[in-house]
Amino acid sequence: MDTIIFATKNKGKIKEINDILADMDVQVLSMEEAGITADVVEDGTTFEENAIKKATEIMKISGKLTLADDSGLEIDYLDKAPGVYSSRFMGEDTPYLEKNTAILQKLEGVPEEKRTARFVSCIAAVFPDGRVRTCRDTIEGIIGYEIKGSNGFGYDPIFFVPEIGKYLAEISREEKNAISHRGKALRKMKEILKNEL
Repeated sequence: MDTIIFATKNKGKIKEINDILADMDVQVLSMEEAGITADVVEDGTTFEENAIKKATEIMKISGKLTLADDSGLEIDYLDKAPGVYSSRFMGEDTPYLEKNTAILQKLEGVPEEKRTARFVSCIAAVFPDGRVRTCRDTIEGIIGYEIKGSNGFGYDPIFFVPEIGKYLAEISREEKNAISHRGKALRKMKEILKNEL
């Protein structure tokens, strides 16, 4: 069984990847589970740059195949902000309830057709032999008018998906994995891993 390190401390992301890779003969460990405490500075200007940097640095520490994702929310009306700064928007330790409230305030009075947004996920795989593979996917939606739902994390409670008529935070983890940016990107990465392992 191959061990894969997922360069994250986010338990929600670890659950998602374990769900999607469940039928592969791999063991996915978080940084915490692998005993890695390093903090990687995400100073790239794109999701790809950040994902590759995180995966590369953690692979150098672990010596094992490492996956990393960088994802974020792009709001068209805000010139695609917060974008690559999504987790650091208003400060890394600022609760998402405050971040979500601030975004809703910035969009106050903005009509629905101008509230278009997407979640972007880029996943990088860095192999011990130096191979690097990346993939990216998105989910399109709009920024809603309220904070709704108690599932999910981050900006899910303000992200409305017209095709399902619900906010991301209103659906189950399984439903989210089927349509989310990270779920779709992880399935692409799964196909890459099947070919590369």
